[in-house]
This record gives sequence, structure tokens and C-alpha cells, in this order.
Amino acid sequence: MPLIKSISGIRGTLKGDKDSSLNPDVIKTFTSSFVQHLKNINNNKPISIAIGRDGRVSGKRICEIVCEVSCNMGINIIDLGYSTTPSVEVFIDQEGLDGGIMISASHNGIEWNALKLFNSKGEIISKDDFDNINSIIDNKSFNYEDVKSAGKIITNSHSIEQHIELILSNELVNINKIKSSKLKIVVDGINSTGGIAVPYLLERLDVEVVKLNCEPDGNFIHDPEPLEKNLIGLSNSVVKNSANLGIAVDPDVDRLAFIDEKGTYFGEEYTLVACADYVLNKNSGPTVSNLSSTKALRELTEFRGCNYFYSAVGEVNVVEMMKNKNAVIGGEGNGGVILPSIHYGRDALIGIALFLSHLVEKSSSVSNLRKQYPSYYMAKKKMNITNVSFEEVFKKLKVEFLDCEIIEIDGLKIIFKDSSWVHLRKSNTEDIIRIYSESDNILKANQIADKVINLIENL
Repeated sequence: MPLIKSISGIRGTLKGDKDSSLNPDVIKTFTSSFVQHLKNINNNKPISIAIGRDGRVSGKRICEIVCEVSCNMGINIIDLGYSTTPSVEVFIDQEGLDGGIMISASHNGIEWNALKLFNSKGEIISKDDFDNINSIIDNKSFNYEDVKSAGKIITNSHSIEQHIELILSNELVNINKIKSSKLKIVVDGINSTGGIAVPYLLERLDVEVVKLNCEPDGNFIHDPEPLEKNLIGLSNSVVKNSANLGIAVDPDVDRLAFIDEKGTYFGEEYTLVACADYVLNKNSGPTVSNLSSTKALRELTEFRGCNYFYSAVGEVNVVEMMKNKNAVIGGEGNGGVILPSIHYGRDALIGIALFLSHLVEKSSSVSNLRKQYPSYYMAKKKMNITNVSFEEVFKKLKVEFLDCEIIEIDGLKIIFKDSSWVHLRKSNTEDIIRIYSESDNILKANQIADKVINLIENL
């Protein structure tokens, strides 16, 4: 697989052969460029960054390369060891560091890994920052220090605990009510650091935890994306153990999904909806999600008398819109919850704390809670585009659906009069268009997507 570059960093495969795209030379070059970027924007003052990793088998070796390169360029490293993406982000912000790197390929398979890059606020770097880093790579304009000026490595294994302390101190988390409810929860840690962080959080809340795949050895027992098709084992375990619910996260713990007490998937699109429902009941204010997320959040927000805003797809775009609109909560429909009072990043751990607070304050089962929200269905498709331009595709569709609401801040989103919608986006790495549609039944959602595909094929 080719190396994938985006504003969040680089992502590639490690297969031990010529097809490996995330090889040591790539890691060294990209790390050098990121470090040089930090030195440049800080006028070469002393720099300190944090480095964490998920449970992937390749993580330790990549961390050693990143630390060696960084120290050779004269900056100090705080090696957090096993951590989560939101924990690294929080640590950077709380400790006043200059940036950081999380070694994780998120929901991708075991052969993948990645370097996720953060600024001094513990947030994903901007497009301008990423362009600067690539310019440094192109010009090979990075400088190493002599041995006397080499950076130091400090080990700190408490980033997860520090993150959870911040969560437990948040006024929205109803610690006493959760503790008195005596919940029993099955946790699928997908053999990564979620197997450390999620049980620790729950145990601090006096929850009885049944651990499933919680050994962080990186040998993922199933596809690590927390989708319904990958969580059959979790569903069965919830029923078998008569648990109140099941919790699943991805390997770096920024995506979150739930299973109800009957073993039924709650729906990753509704993780944010349920958390937003709870937050809006406490604090009125705007909400934000990206254009490819369910319309249920917009309906919930407007029902509460608040304003909802779309953003372009991507965490950095959601965060930018949240800041601009002073949103009280936001995120993405893949189970990513962003609560500004913790930090501006997707965070499964605060999502869990909000969801449990919501559940116990309503004295509800998870299945009954799900019934309180509308049921919308999504079709997610893609098609190759080789003989026509994306501009021509979008131009024709705007004419075809002239009587519909059209949004063009990220690709093309068409909202029909019955509020069903379809969203088309050009892939950043392939000659394909991603086509997502949503309606009140799955048949209609598929029909909408297929109609658009047919129109494109007949250009």
C-alpha cells in the first residue's frame, strides 16, 4: 500500500518487504521534518514533545526511531509509552509542551501504523503546518545537533491516569450517581491501550468490569474498527454476563461504540447524539458535526432551541468550526466525541463518562435510551472516477437537483425535501468519489446513493 499523507500525519504498512510503505527511512525523514518545523516556529528555543503509542506490535520499534531522531536534533522527549490519542493530547496541553506524536493507525488493521502529529495545544496540526513540514522534506532542510546538544528522554507512564483525573473532575460527569448505580459493563479493548484505559476509568467509577481482548499485545482479535459486524463477540459476552452494556473502542481510543443489554448495536452514529443530548440538557449552546454524520444531531440540537453547524469532514475541521461557533459539544459520526471543556480532540473516554452519566440520570436501560432517538440509516459507497473530472460530476448533479439544498463546503452535499441527503467527496489518496447517503430506511438510502452513481456513470 502507498504511504498516505494527511494533515494528521503519515500512515502506511509494515509488512517486512518491499511493499512496506512505513519503513525506517520514511519514519526518520518525516520525524526530522516535524521536529525542524517545531524548531522553526519556536525560533530554535529549547523544544520538548511527548510521544505515545497504542498496543500495536510495531509501535515500540517506531517509537525508538522517533526518539533517536528527535534527540539527535536537540529536542527533549517525554516517552509516555502505552497511551491513547486523547491522553497524549491532554498531556501536551496540561504540561505546556511544544507538540507531540502519537504512534497509531487508529482503526486500521494490524499491518498498519502511523505518526499522528499535534501542536502545542495538543490538537491535530493545521494544513499550513502540514504544508510547511512537506516543504522541509522536499528541501531536506533539517539540521542535526552534535552529541553535546542532543536531547534527553524522560519516561512518564502516567498519561492515561492524568487524562482520567481530568475527566473525573469535569462538572458534567455524575460520579456519585454512576457509582451508586452498580453497573456491570463488558469492555472490548481490541488488544490495545483501550484495554488499559477503559477498565481503569470504569473501575474509578465503581463499575464491575468484564474484560474482553484487553491485553495490549497488538494482536487484534478482530477487525479493529468498532462497527457492528466486528463486535459479535462483545454482543455475545454482554448477554452471557447479564451486563448493562458493552463498550468498544478503536486501538487509540478516539472512537467509541456501545452494545445494549440485549446484545444489540447502539450505532456509532448515535454515540455523539446521546452524549450531545446529555450535554445540551446541562448547557445550552451550538453543536457541530461533519457533513457525513447523521442528521439526528441537527434535529436534536434544534429541538433544544440551539444552533447546529456543519463542518467539512475531518477532526481538524470539526474543531475549527466548534471554536468559531463556541460549540458546547461536537464530533464525528464514527463515534468521535469532542468536549471542549476537556480538550479539542475526539475522546472515547470522556464519551464513556458522558454516556454513563446520561444513562444513570435517566434511570434507563441502553435499549430504552436508544428508542428515544430517531432511526436513520446510512449507505456508504464509493466509485472510481477516471474518465471525467470531479468538477464536471458536481456541476451536473447541481443541475439535476436544482430544487434541493446544496452545500459545497466539502465536496457536494444534497439535502432533499424530505430531509434525506447524499454527500459526495473526492478521496485524498485515490481517484474515487465517496458517496454517503442517509434516509429513514436503508432501502431508500441505498436507492439515493445508487441513483447518484447511475447519474455519474451516464455523464
